[in-house]
Amino acid sequence: MLSELSEIYKQNLPHPFLKWAGGKSRLIQQYSTYLPSFKNYYEPFLGGGAVFFYLHARQLTKTVLTDINEELITTYLCVRDHVDDLISLLKDHECQHSKDYYYRIRGTTESSELKKAARLIYLNKTCFNGLYRENSKGEFNVPMGRYKKPNICDPHSLHLASMALKSAEIKVRSFEEVLNYASNKEDFVYFDPPYYPVSATSNFTSYSRYNFDENQQNKLRDVFVELAERGVKVMLSNSDTLFIRNLYKDFNIHTISAGRAINSNAKRRGKVNELLIKSY
Repeated sequence: MLSELSEIYKQNLPHPFLKWAGGKSRLIQQYSTYLPSFKNYYEPFLGGGAVFFYLHARQLTKTVLTDINEELITTYLCVRDHVDDLISLLKDHECQHSKDYYYRIRGTTESSELKKAARLIYLNKTCFNGLYRENSKGEFNVPMGRYKKPNICDPHSLHLASMALKSAEIKVRSFEEVLNYASNKEDFVYFDPPYYPVSATSNFTSYSRYNFDENQQNKLRDVFVELAERGVKVMLSNSDTLFIRNLYKDFNIHTISAGRAINSNAKRRGKVNELLIKSY
């Protein structure tokens, strides 16, 4: 993984500026085989944006990136529109980082958009495994990670991301609203929702106060079906479970070998199968 990231830096290609649970940076090469031809790209569960950054080199007519997480979208907008001011704030966080400082910032509610964005990136770079999780009140509640020297401010990565995002529409939206945008065979929609749990102990279905439960998985399948019926090219990632296989049994299902990085028991981290589902 480190060698792959080094190569990306050498090529000056944009890449995710956030660590993200379930992020697709390590799976891009497997996904590339299954990507269709298209002109317009829509990603309703933006997260770390690895697929978007990979597709940036294509000459796309339109790109719409959305997520229900307001602070995440605020951060993307600040990276796109105010990257130098954001870098300045991140340098301040980097200089002051300590255990006490982390928990003070975690408990702080910022007022300005830029400070909110800098706070999210700072916490993302210093919290446990880059995990984004909110309690029922919408408060970030992940403990600090054990990093000797976290890379809090990376101006090079942020500038590359900012340039890539210049042509994208970035909005706070629920996934259903992609139906208002994508309508024909020139459109490609990639869904990367919170995964359906593979067991009772892996039941992490939400990184925000809004749960993504079985009912939401069914609603997502209905949106997938409607888009497919319009001729839109749709691709979706999810866990390799009987529930998901049955939900999408009428579509093309491919098995992807992925790495599980987030588990309190290090022995349970490692390779696990995921599903990549296509309408085309």
